[in-house]
Amino acid sequence: MKNLFLYLLLLTVQLPLQAQNKPDSVKVTKQYTIENCVTEFSMDKAKKTAVGYQFWFADPDFIDGRTLKMSVVAPHLATHPPHKHMQDEFFYILEGTAEFYLDGKTKVAGPNTSFYCPSNVEHGIRNASDTELKYLVIKKYQKE
Repeated sequence: MKNLFLYLLLLTVQLPLQAQNKPDSVKVTKQYTIENCVTEFSMDKAKKTAVGYQFWFADPDFIDGRTLKMSVVAPHLATHPPHKHMQDEFFYILEGTAEFYLDGKTKVAGPNTSFYCPSNVEHGIRNASDTELKYLVIKKYQKE
């Protein structure tokens, strides 16, 4: 839990520091306010998926491609099969039991467990229980 907090803290502090070091012609003009920096969960704003729903606490456009998303997956399902992509990814289990897949091997774990997926390594996560699986996803999308 402490490592997740430190990672989220670094995630939120890094962009304003980067903006201060940029030349005036490239400085970020986004204004960060209490209204746009605090996101409360709301089912009205959750996006339904084929296996449950997801809620973006920070979407890719808010902080330079960095995201924080909560995914909820129905029993014994996965949002998609194992895959790989250029971004690394970090999962944190809030509720339920997950089966993690990384490069041909699996491990089952419950709440307060993290799962790091390195860049370009096949990975996946699925619900391994009879109850909902709820987890956070931290990822940085590359700007084109």
